[in-house]
Amino acid sequence: MIEHLGDPVSGVFIVDETGFIKRGVRSAGVQRQYTGTSGKIDNCQLGVFLVYASTKGRALIDRELYLPVSWIEDRERCARADVPDDVEFATKPQLGTAMLARAHKAGQLASASWVTADEAYGQNPGFRDWLAEREVPFVLATRNDDMLTSPDGNRRPAKVLATIAGARDPDTGQTGWERRSIGPGSHGERVYDWTAVALATDGLPEGWGHWLLVRRQTEAPEGKTVRELAFYRCAAPADTPLRELVRVAGARWAIEECFQTAKNEAGLDHYQVRSWRAWHAHITLVMLAAAYLAVTRAHENRDEAERGIQYRSAHADPVVDQRDPPPPRRARLHTAHLPRPHHALVALAPRAPTTGPRLPLPVTRRTTTGLIKRRCSTSQPVTARRTKPGAEGSGTSSKRRRFVSVGEYPACSVLTRRSDGLRLPG
Repeated sequence: MIEHLGDPVSGVFIVDETGFIKRGVRSAGVQRQYTGTSGKIDNCQLGVFLVYASTKGRALIDRELYLPVSWIEDRERCARADVPDDVEFATKPQLGTAMLARAHKAGQLASASWVTADEAYGQNPGFRDWLAEREVPFVLATRNDDMLTSPDGNRRPAKVLATIAGARDPDTGQTGWERRSIGPGSHGERVYDWTAVALATDGLPEGWGHWLLVRRQTEAPEGKTVRELAFYRCAAPADTPLRELVRVAGARWAIEECFQTAKNEAGLDHYQVRSWRAWHAHITLVMLAAAYLAVTRAHENRDEAERGIQYRSAHADPVVDQRDPPPPRRARLHTAHLPRPHHALVALAPRAPTTGPRLPLPVTRRTTTGLIKRRCSTSQPVTARRTKPGAEGSGTSSKRRRFVSVGEYPACSVLTRRSDGLRLPG
């Protein structure tokens, strides 16, 4: 996967989990727990995933099923779900560390790679220490009440440090915020205000910097007066520019797109298996199918960029090339100087006068359309009785009055439809 989508400049490893809503209680790891899939506490399974994303593409590359404490303590229940005996309880940050360790052992996760994750992993000291020991730079989300140590040794909450960093400089009149875009999103370009606050570098490799990265909305949401803030703990070489930290922070949303693509196109959550081994088998096959789609899409994008407009000329059909060229197009005649025809009205021939007597309409009892024509010679009102269809002449019902306009004609025809159940008297 890294061979096709790898990019040492823009590559980022992302760790996050997704939920699989379930109804029963026998699927491995299922219990009532919070999941971002439904945005609430629900009966579900949780899978922790590792994603690699770059400018060439993105794909799921590793997975782990989260088993809660209630499952690990009940070994009989684990045996019924085919959970191996050597599987012990591990938190989601520990599962993420295990996947990163496999990527590091395979040579995919190097010191030049970036790792990003949400606050569930950024708040875990063991997760951060594992990355720092291997000199892997990271941008991890954290809470606004996270107590951070400044270079002077004072500990302050993240929201207080953000207020200090964004304060206006009395000498220059400028604030510490810098407006930058993190790429297009579902609602257009994602533009935010950013600032970074230096933190103590204790426990980090020599020559590294430690910052609190703060993201602020450019405008307050409708109905609110305060712009929302987001916080990230960052560690990287000291000469890392702010735009690089912003880019890695914005790349975290690529894993959400991978989840959506894998569920919609490969059936990541479309399974009816319950055992621990069957879950891993299904998820692995889905990841393989989704990776194939990602690599195919990346190759098509690369080929289109390389060949450009000259693809057709470079891959032209030799049979077509041997054909006679098409005849040259005739030059268009310019008729602007020619007089245009003027259209005029044509008089019609006068209508011949009629001298014969007017003939009455023929009397027809029933036509193919089910109409009955009855003649009337006056313009007096005609009373029509409504009867049931097919029972003509029987029964009585409500009456209504219809007026027949005769005009200049000596006779007229009153049309009634049998399906309406109308019967003219007499």
